Amino acid sequence: MPSKNVLVIEDHTDIANLIQLHLHDLDCRVELAADGLEGLRKAEQHSFDLIILDLMLPGMDGLEICRRIRRHAHYTPILMLTSKTSELDRVLGLEVGADDYVSKPFSIRELMARVKAQFRRGEALQGGNEQSTSKHQVGELCIDVEKRRVTLADKQIDLTAKEFDLLLQFVDHPGRVYSRMQLLDTVWGYGHEGYEHTVNSHINRLRGKIEKDPAHPKYILTVWGVGYKFNDELTA
Repeated sequence: MPSKNVLVIEDHTDIANLIQLHLHDLDCRVELAADGLEGLRKAEQHSFDLIILDLMLPGMDGLEICRRIRRHAHYTPILMLTSKTSELDRVLGLEVGADDYVSKPFSIRELMARVKAQFRRGEALQGGNEQSTSKHQVGELCIDVEKRRVTLADKQIDLTAKEFDLLLQFVDHPGRVYSRMQLLDTVWGYGHEGYEHTVNSHINRLRGKIEKDPAHPKYILTVWGVGYKFNDELTA
């Protein structure tokens, strides 16, 4: 795996140093930021392959940092750290554009597994994008891969990071049927057994944004007893 640049925004010095130590073992170049404002400044001024972002920070919290980073065209994966364990907090992080989250206290082995999964997913997406067109037009739905921008009937649709990745996975493989576990492996980047409902909730939210009638979807179809597929009749 080529060397990666990682920004760690974490105000707890011991945790930040521990993460940095293990990232060095993965041959990563690491920048540290101890408060939200410093972290946002570094994120906007430099290019990173991954940002590890604590939720609770002095100066500016992780959710606001994530929102501001996602306003920029250049896409950087964000792995959020949180000491909060409620599902609402996790969903909020994902909704504002985080790619994954790890709840404190976490095992360093799990964190590094999540980090490597983000690296692999990023490389896979880059490889896939090189082979496919940078824009997809399916009916009134237009997907600009490079800008990570989606429009429906010329109206911009605001998607979270995972919603966009799900949509792109489907559009790149029209007609292919994916089980929930396959989508977890492909889009989230690692097996997450027991969390198939995460796929369901993301599909439902995505349909709510791109389908005129989510109860009778046109683009993302349910294959009963198996999973989901993108309507290949639209791309024929």
